[in-house]
Amino acid sequence: MRFVARSAETSQTYDVVVAGNGVLGQSLALTLARRGLRVALLGHPDRPWAASAAAGAMLGCFGEVTEALVSSEYGRTKLDLDVQAKKLWPTWSEELAAESGQGNVQVANGTTVILNAVGVRGIDDVNYVAIKEELRRYGEPFEDVEPADIEWLDPDPGSRPQSAFHIPGEHAVNAAMLLEELAQAYVHAGGTVIAEPAARVEYSHGRVTGVVLASGARLAAGHVVLAAGARSQDLIDTVPEVAPNIPPLISGYGLSLLVRTEDGTMPSSVIRTPNRSFACGLHVLPRSGGDVYIGATNIISPEPVELPDMGDLQFLIECGQRQVRRSLYNSALRKAQVGNRPVALDGFPLLGEAGVAGLWMMTGTYRDGLHLSPLLAREMSARILGEQPGVDLEMFRPVRAPIQPASREEIVQSAVTHLVAGGYESGWNVAVSWPLILEKQLRSVFQDLADDLDPTLTPPPEVLNAARTNPGLVATLRAYYAASRAHANSELAPPNGAQAQGERPLAGAGTPR
Repeated sequence: MRFVARSAETSQTYDVVVAGNGVLGQSLALTLARRGLRVALLGHPDRPWAASAAAGAMLGCFGEVTEALVSSEYGRTKLDLDVQAKKLWPTWSEELAAESGQGNVQVANGTTVILNAVGVRGIDDVNYVAIKEELRRYGEPFEDVEPADIEWLDPDPGSRPQSAFHIPGEHAVNAAMLLEELAQAYVHAGGTVIAEPAARVEYSHGRVTGVVLASGARLAAGHVVLAAGARSQDLIDTVPEVAPNIPPLISGYGLSLLVRTEDGTMPSSVIRTPNRSFACGLHVLPRSGGDVYIGATNIISPEPVELPDMGDLQFLIECGQRQVRRSLYNSALRKAQVGNRPVALDGFPLLGEAGVAGLWMMTGTYRDGLHLSPLLAREMSARILGEQPGVDLEMFRPVRAPIQPASREEIVQSAVTHLVAGGYESGWNVAVSWPLILEKQLRSVFQDLADDLDPTLTPPPEVLNAARTNPGLVATLRAYYAASRAHANSELAPPNGAQAQGERPLAGAGTPR
């Protein structure tokens, strides 16, 4: 069945408008259309700036675990959501294949995690251990393997892994095929596709009434869902009464590569390192026809990025051939893919009603939106339909105080460690004393920057690092923290102008409001 976009003139009134046609937006639109609702799905067909189109689509429930993630209530809650989503994927995949008429989108059988000397002890080693500990805690099978026995792996001798383990139940899917399956299934379910983005949210008397499209056309709807990734910020900004009380969205720009291998061979599983250097670790996985996917970088950017940076391209190519397979040097680069992960300024998802009745946000999922898509589609649908939800998402409601799961000292130290780790992964050649000197200097730089942003509130390490060289991001953080404090104080103001008894604390150091 060929995908055909319907025009806005098909209908002007819908039950739900979903702004954003990436994996999350399509999954929600499909789930609602299956229930018989009139749904309009908005977005450019080529999905510029979207994370989904450039994703490796690892169902990395455990492979993405870090020590920092599981050290807070917020991170543990997020991991629990990932674990629940993992259980939904087999049935979700079967239903999509049946409804779309396409085949299985799975491309990798299991995940092999390697620990090599390219990383640093404070990140790679501790995250390698944290992944194993969570696998044991959740009763998920894994087995240690000899690095020399890992099929297809042939790194430079100076980058060979010291140890490795295999997670047989953690697969990957082809993101492009998944997007096509979702599109086909959605049209089959009776959904309407409008091939342009929303430009503005319309609302009146505290309730959403619809959207205005980029063309100027108006769509009426009782519910509007912002699922346009990092571009959701443009839409929530059109609701100025609530926008300052929601963590602003920025982009985690990432570059990935599709490579045709010299000999036409591919690994059968994902091969990856733990998360490192502010990113999701180096990973290589099979696609089809002798192609492999190599990913991925992660650069915080206040605005979505459209074109790849030459430095990132060089970095990723060198990482793949040095750390995974030397013959990639002689392989053909078929495509460089750019995606923009939606990152809230406090690093956690924005899920739920957004301060105006009928206005919802389903974004800010950073690295695991695709993995979470079956679960979040089910949960957001239940809330829109007024049904009993299956999981508690209150911790990640959009209107909230800034979440800070670690102390300022811990965040500053993490930023230093990750930045220096990037030097090792880039293959720098410096005197052994220089990293120690750099760490000391960077600690002062990050501490001073954090103190300058706010007396107590501190952004995630990768955001703090990006702010080091981006005055615009510094201004955004200051404005966000000031608005958060003003909102907290306004909620404290007693009736009839009475004097407030002290300031209500914000959600710092892991304390939810």
